[in-house]
Order: sequence, then C-alpha cells, then structure tokens
Amino acid sequence: MGTFILIPILFFGLLILFMSFFVVKQQTAVIIERFGRFQSVRNSGLQMKIPLVDRLAGRVSLKITQLDVIVETKTLDDVFVKLKVSVQYVVIKDKVYEAFYKLEYPHEQITSYVFDVVRAEVPKMKLDDVFVKKDDIAIAVKAELQDAMLDYGYDIIKTLVTDIDPDSQVKAAMNRINASEREKIAAQFEGDAARILIVEKAKAEAESKRLQGQGIADQRREIARGLEESVEVLNKVGINSQEASALIVVTQHYDTLQAIGEETNTNLILLPNSPQAGSDMLNNMVASFTASNMIGEAMKKDQPKPKNQK
Repeated sequence: MGTFILIPILFFGLLILFMSFFVVKQQTAVIIERFGRFQSVRNSGLQMKIPLVDRLAGRVSLKITQLDVIVETKTLDDVFVKLKVSVQYVVIKDKVYEAFYKLEYPHEQITSYVFDVVRAEVPKMKLDDVFVKKDDIAIAVKAELQDAMLDYGYDIIKTLVTDIDPDSQVKAAMNRINASEREKIAAQFEGDAARILIVEKAKAEAESKRLQGQGIADQRREIARGLEESVEVLNKVGINSQEASALIVVTQHYDTLQAIGEETNTNLILLPNSPQAGSDMLNNMVASFTASNMIGEAMKKDQPKPKNQK
C-alpha cells in the first residue's frame, strides 16, 4: 500500500522538478511573473523558476528587426508619391521591462511616427528634391523615432528611404522631359560639329585661294621677267622696243593657235571688227613674222663657229 502511494508522490516530485527549469535561447529575454506580477528578466541559458508560482509571461527578441513602411503623400508641386521607409530597431537589453509592458504593438507605433514625419517633410519639397534629399528625410524620421521610442525601450539603429515611386503618368512625363533634354544636347553638339566643319572648310578654301593667287602672281612675274629678257635680247640685235613687243605678240599668237590645233573637236573663228582692220592686222602679223625670221637668221650668222670647223 505504501509503495502505491510513494510512486505518485515521486512522479509528482519529478514533474515539479522538471517544471522548475527552462532554457532561454541566445539573443532572447524571458519575462517571469509571480502571481501575475513582474518578477524578473531572464537572459540566455538554463534558468530556474518556482513551479506553480512563477510563470513565463513572454519572450522578447533582442535581435535587430526591420519594419518596412509605405507612405503615400503629396509633394510641394502637387505630385502624389509613395515612399518606402525601412526602419531597423532593436530592444535595449537593459529596458526589456519597458519594451514588454509599456508598448503592446511596437510596429503600429513606429508606423504612426513614420507617417507623421514623412507627411510633414515631403510636402515641403518638390518631386526632384525628394529624390535628392531622401537621406534628409531618413535622418528626420530617425531623429523623431529615437526620441519617441527610447522611453519604450527601443533603440532605432537605422532608417532608410529605400524606394520613391511617383504616379506612372508622372514617371512617363519625367522620362519624356529627360529624353527631350538629351535630344536638345545632342542637337547642340551636332550643330557645333557642323559649324566647325563649315569654318574649317572656309579656312581651307581661303588658304587654297591664297596659294592659287600667289601662284598666279608668281606666274605673271615670271612671264614679265621673260618678256623683259626677250626685249633686251632683241634690242641687242638692233630691234627697238616697239618692234620687239610686236614680235612677241605675234609669237604668242602662233603659240596659242598651235595649242588650240592640238585639241580635237575644236573650232576657231576669228571675227575682225572691219575688213580693213582685219587686213591691216593680217599684214602686220605677216610683217612681224617675216621680221622674226630675219632676226633669227642674223642671230645664227653672228654665232661663233666651233673650233673643229673650218
């Protein structure tokens, strides 16, 4: 009879002993209550409590948690935009009591503060400034949350504006503006390139004309020098300057006729102003040609004979 009574007592004792121990995981805190009143906070490891008196009221994670909040608001230039704000927070190890008992829904509390700050800051900015100053928005959110959540045992590690999403029509308009601006810049570059080509072409043409004019001037200078030498030679053989000029003109005339005759499919028509003028011109040309032949023969006679000829 005593054995049957001892076995239940032993079993009950083992059960009580087993219920006295519990394990707390790493980066976790456990709240112990005694008869419904806060007793203590237990950290990671093997812990002990009084069975049937103490109970585990809850577990609080000490890991960093991220909460993503999407806020829709309006900018200064009346554009509706959605911002995604990521808040990274953690329970302060020394303030587990405040985090567990003072704030029942931390996510909702943080979300409310994020909405309040974003809707206070973004309406002061234009849409372009929202993209440029997103870090300023994140800093403002963190400063507001840090002051508000510290009393509840939460530390705000970081706040980030991870996405800015304007209305689809606004994004399409921004893309068109960007494309138009790039096309304008491209047109300006093309215009500059065309202007440079025109300027360089004009410079090349000017240089070509200058060189061409210089060549013509040099040619005429050499022609004049040759005519001067020809007149000097003719003067030495007794022909005055007027006759020498006429002879040179006749020679150039025949050289011109010869050059024209060398070309195929070429017709030459000489139309004098009057029959008498044409006859006088022809007589003068014949006389000049005869004089040229006489001068040539005289110059040949005046040339000294080689020594090997008798």
